[in-house]
Amino acid sequence: MPLQNKILEALERDARLSPADIAVMVEADEETVKEEIHRMEKEGIILGYKAHINPERREAQKVACLIEVSVQPERGHGFDKIAERIYNYPEVQSVFLVSGGYDLLVVIEGKTMRDIANFVIEKLSILPNVRSTASHFLLKKYKELGTVLVQYPERERIPVSP
Repeated sequence: MPLQNKILEALERDARLSPADIAVMVEADEETVKEEIHRMEKEGIILGYKAHINPERREAQKVACLIEVSVQPERGHGFDKIAERIYNYPEVQSVFLVSGGYDLLVVIEGKTMRDIANFVIEKLSILPNVRSTASHFLLKKYKELGTVLVQYPERERIPVSP
């Protein structure tokens, strides 16, 4: 596996790792790892570093929603222009072009369900080329971005006797 992939996998698991720790993990010298990380940041391979927060444990709760959006693609731009208009709203966390019954999958967060409803009604559904939307509120997150978010108490096994 190329060095770049090894470094990226290590950072995806834990972005707090130091170049020295990564160097040990990928069997390379620390200076090479530093240079490779710097190069990937300059080239836009590494876009940033972000903490993964457990939504159940944060003080200020947020409401998340997945919105399926059917759009009419623009001539010469396809889905890119409408996707750009959508992802520039601050409420929008992610936008994906998907296959299936809808074209775009939009992930948004708000303080309340009303905030999200207002976003759909006042901003998203009125955009040119948006044909329809279907909203799915997230009720509970179990695993996100590879991280399990729930913790269950250790279950004690009952001894079985004949």
